[in-house]
Amino acid sequence: MVYFISLSLNLDLSRMGILPRDMFGILGIISGPIVHANFSHLLSNTIPLIILGWIIFFFYSKVSFKTFLLIYVLTGLLVWVFAREVYHIGASGIVYGIVSFLFFSGIFRRDNKSITIALIVTFLYGGIVWGILPGQKGISWESHLFGGIAGIITAFIFRKIEPPKKYDWEDEEDDFDVNELEVSYDPEKNKFNL
Repeated sequence: MVYFISLSLNLDLSRMGILPRDMFGILGIISGPIVHANFSHLLSNTIPLIILGWIIFFFYSKVSFKTFLLIYVLTGLLVWVFAREVYHIGASGIVYGIVSFLFFSGIFRRDNKSITIALIVTFLYGGIVWGILPGQKGISWESHLFGGIAGIITAFIFRKIEPPKKYDWEDEEDDFDVNELEVSYDPEKNKFNL
């Protein structure tokens, strides 16, 4: 919506981005992720945000809102403190944060659900790891890097919240008890009898 309003009014909103270590630029922590340079930039952030956002809100419902909010603010704060002194716009830092959260949740939690989600996310978005390296002109690799770091921190903070569901079959006791097993050997037939 912000992009289409800026397009229709012919506004350049890039100055609403994060400008590191500038007091006015600190407002960009809130406004920067909703400002995009062009339609391609908007689309490349919107589709992953919808998919990854759905995954977080569906599978990590107890911490989903806190996770999104923490990644949003922490990514912006880290960019404001450590990044180059240029305007940083777009939601790609949040995308990297969510990917990182989902991946590292699988590592920290070590439950089947989280590991499966981590593998799926790695399959779908594993190539974005190259975006944390400097090199492409006009790309805020710092937002990508600090988004990834924010995702790791968030996954660690929430690693013990919302433990995996235990299924009924996991609680069932086996009818078979190995301690009650009697084994004998019959040398004539050269076999074991149970």
